[in-house]
Amino acid sequence: MNITFSSIRTFYTSSRYLKKVPERLKGRSKSSQEWLIRQMNDEYVSKAKIENYRARSAFKLIEIDSKFNILKPGDVVVECGAAPGAWTQVCVKRINAAGTVPGKLQGKHIAVDLQPMYPIEGAHILAPLDFTKLSSQTKVTELLDGCLADVVLSDMAPAATGVRELDQDQILTLGYSVMTYAQQISKDGAKLLIKLWAGGRVKQLENELLLHYSRVKVVKPPSSRQDSAELFLLASNFRRNT
Repeated sequence: MNITFSSIRTFYTSSRYLKKVPERLKGRSKSSQEWLIRQMNDEYVSKAKIENYRARSAFKLIEIDSKFNILKPGDVVVECGAAPGAWTQVCVKRINAAGTVPGKLQGKHIAVDLQPMYPIEGAHILAPLDFTKLSSQTKVTELLDGCLADVVLSDMAPAATGVRELDQDQILTLGYSVMTYAQQISKDGAKLLIKLWAGGRVKQLENELLLHYSRVKVVKPPSSRQDSAELFLLASNFRRNT
């Protein structure tokens, strides 16, 4: 009998298996139970554990990079909203920030987050640190030590209030903060990837990015849940003198 990962997952996510609420879910709210069961059923959560990524979000960056070639060995990358570090793990590997691949250029990775982060070899971690503060951005610039960034990434998101318009405005404010700083520290030809939530003034930010980048695309990778409003703006070919 051949036992595959797919067959194991099918068994563990079957309605028969989940009919009885697991002990660890008892006493939790209905919404909490639904979230935890969704996590248990999520193939990307399982893959993250198998491949030793800190979160399923690693696959969002992997899928985007595999399609659009954002990251390459030797790149200088600034990552905003890095905790728990799944994107950082992907970046460090793909830009060779730890210098583990002989014969390839060694990149530089700076990760910033409001929450504490455990160390990752090859990454310069500034956490806890509020990226939106000018003093925090100054620390990032100092750590760049005269280098300009090839890529700026933002997976930042505010704590959701449940009020759609307010949440959209708050994540858009974070996006503008990243865009403004990226213009200061990016080299010609650089790329910028910003997470947003659909709706609100996303188109407005997209149009403003086009003033400084040759191309802007709305991207939703396969691992981004279909019922989620999450999307990404990918801006390419930054022009410093515009």
